[in-house]
Amino acid sequence: MPMTKKYGSCNLCEAVCGLEFTVENNAVTSIRGDKQDPLSRGHICPKALSLIDLHEDPDRLVKPVRRTRDGWQEIEWDLAYDLVVDGLVSTRKQYGANAVGVYQGNPSVHSLGSMTHGIPFTSMLRTRNRYSATSLDQLPHQLVNHLLYGHQLALPIPDIDRTDFFLVLGGNPMASNGSMMTVPDFANRVRALQSRGGTLAVVDPRRTETADVADVHHFIRPGTDALLLLSLINVVIASGRTRVADYVDGVDEVTRLVQDFTPSAVADVVGISAEEIVTLGTRFASAEAAVAYGRMGVSTQRFGTVCQWAIQVLNILTGNLDRVGGALLSDPAIDLIDRSIVGRGHFDKWRSRVRDLPEFAGEFPCSTLVDEMTTPGDGRIRAMAVLSGNPALSVPGGTKLDDAFAGLDFMVSFDFYINETSRHANVILPPTMSLERDHYDLVFQAFGVRNTAKFSPAVVAKKPGAKAEWEIYRDLAIRYQAALSDSRLDRVRRRLTPTSLTTEARLRLSPRRTVDLLLRSARKGLSVSTLSKSPHGTDLGPLRPGLPGKLHTRDKRVHLVHDVVVAELPALHDVMHHAAVTTGEELLMIGRRHLRSNNSWMHNAPRLTKGRPRHQLLAHPDDLASRGIDDGSVVSVTSAAGTVRIEVLASDRMMPGVVSMPHGFGHQRQGVELSVATTVAGPSANDVTDPQHVDAVSANAILNGVPVTISPT
Repeated sequence: MPMTKKYGSCNLCEAVCGLEFTVENNAVTSIRGDKQDPLSRGHICPKALSLIDLHEDPDRLVKPVRRTRDGWQEIEWDLAYDLVVDGLVSTRKQYGANAVGVYQGNPSVHSLGSMTHGIPFTSMLRTRNRYSATSLDQLPHQLVNHLLYGHQLALPIPDIDRTDFFLVLGGNPMASNGSMMTVPDFANRVRALQSRGGTLAVVDPRRTETADVADVHHFIRPGTDALLLLSLINVVIASGRTRVADYVDGVDEVTRLVQDFTPSAVADVVGISAEEIVTLGTRFASAEAAVAYGRMGVSTQRFGTVCQWAIQVLNILTGNLDRVGGALLSDPAIDLIDRSIVGRGHFDKWRSRVRDLPEFAGEFPCSTLVDEMTTPGDGRIRAMAVLSGNPALSVPGGTKLDDAFAGLDFMVSFDFYINETSRHANVILPPTMSLERDHYDLVFQAFGVRNTAKFSPAVVAKKPGAKAEWEIYRDLAIRYQAALSDSRLDRVRRRLTPTSLTTEARLRLSPRRTVDLLLRSARKGLSVSTLSKSPHGTDLGPLRPGLPGKLHTRDKRVHLVHDVVVAELPALHDVMHHAAVTTGEELLMIGRRHLRSNNSWMHNAPRLTKGRPRHQLLAHPDDLASRGIDDGSVVSVTSAAGTVRIEVLASDRMMPGVVSMPHGFGHQRQGVELSVATTVAGPSANDVTDPQHVDAVSANAILNGVPVTISPT
């Protein structure tokens, strides 16, 4: 076959960069950035190049396998479906629906077929034991969106292309190209910001890649960002520079709540001088257009929800919500909110069985998953369905969770790798890889810093015997629904009900057809056909103001003050007045991500793992010297959750008193069949993060600001 050029998007992360593929004989021979993509503008990162490696990876599963005493056995799809349906249905019939647990990993939301067909399948399980990577990451974002704007996905996006002052707290978009903010080509966007006289300010305990290109960088003691943010609000109010929209309520109460959090009161605890805090707050409030943005570093800590609330309040009080150059809600071609495709969310409607933790949007926090699997009693999880996730390497208390997976009665994993989690499954159902399937990004185009739409057809034909995700979920859902009945007559009656017929009809629609119907019904002149005529993507224009019309609160107003947030302020007072953040020899551990890594996978992609190791613990030279530890030596890192051994690297890019361990490593477990994994030698950071400690409001995992000690081995 002749060489052809095809265009599409990378769906490995939130940046959804446009790609140009060279295809020969149904194989991709090269990948380049698509310079005509209206959002990414030719930007590309090393992960996109590795799509070729993933497609051809000899470790990748194409057909189902089941675990036997003699090892993994490849089986046909029909047998795999029967085994999975029998395992899930028999558990439900014997122990109840809540005895089946569901975990959805990060890649689920990056897959069109998982969105259109995986959600209906998991809904059929009717279990309250639902978990996802949300509570390891952005749960505080979604809860604050729900409280302030009436919907969990009503997320104001930084208008970076038109702002004058961009404040980044605990985020590293130079490595991520945005997260909860789809912003590919971040480096060039920062250059454009600075060339028009604007400012990028970064607050982070590590001098990150983003701090390197910033105009201002402040080290901050991990876990104290909420104090800094409250003091910045205090500065803005005291300066008299508030610009509050007439649909906002609660300003006077916010003024009262932050009055004690002055710059001088918080300075010693956060590690930033009072003068610098005043300057930062004054410059932010004085800018013609400014926007504050906070990510993993501020979400995954003790006061994560307060941090995200305070960021929104800071934007609101300075008049930068719904302002060009501030933070605006997007106008996606397929609006998940207006179309009620994703619900507004609810909070604390029920609580977990063992630790009494609140649900959000029907999911429990991941930090209590191991409790629900190991604590006897009615409702104990006895079977698991794990969708595109590796919680053994991502959920706090990984060692105990690993043991708990091994003790389940039944487990199915939807994954094309045998990894640290799926190795415990009875059956693994592998979906096609991204090059082999159609894609339309339902979520992250809605988080874009510019409104765009793009449909990406499969680049190559799927491998023989492979099935797309939507086909797997469709087949399983139809069989599962039928198998719940005890007799053939009951099965026939059940399948003839209007509800079951509607569900089955929806399941039989392909993702392409589903997207086409959604686009056409949006009445914007778009369809899969029209988007296919613009293979680089369609530019729908910059972000636009739209409040209060876009609010989803009951009264179309923003209420700043909420009891669940206010209840945490006394604890912040205690931290402010009793500045012992650590004791004795303790240091505070934070995480980090790398451009050549993707959470807990892709560590077996040769072009990503080559070069210098990236698994080391980073520590300030003074902290090593005071403990008699040599640079490059192996140390023990100990927390309340456990101990790991890791090579340490001296780095003056770390704030003194802080160490950093990357997440997603720990591939040395027995039974993991990845040919290159042994070259990635780092331990799993979640083995020293404690599942018993969570954000007091949302119960999100605490992955940053973890007290640890380090010692020579």
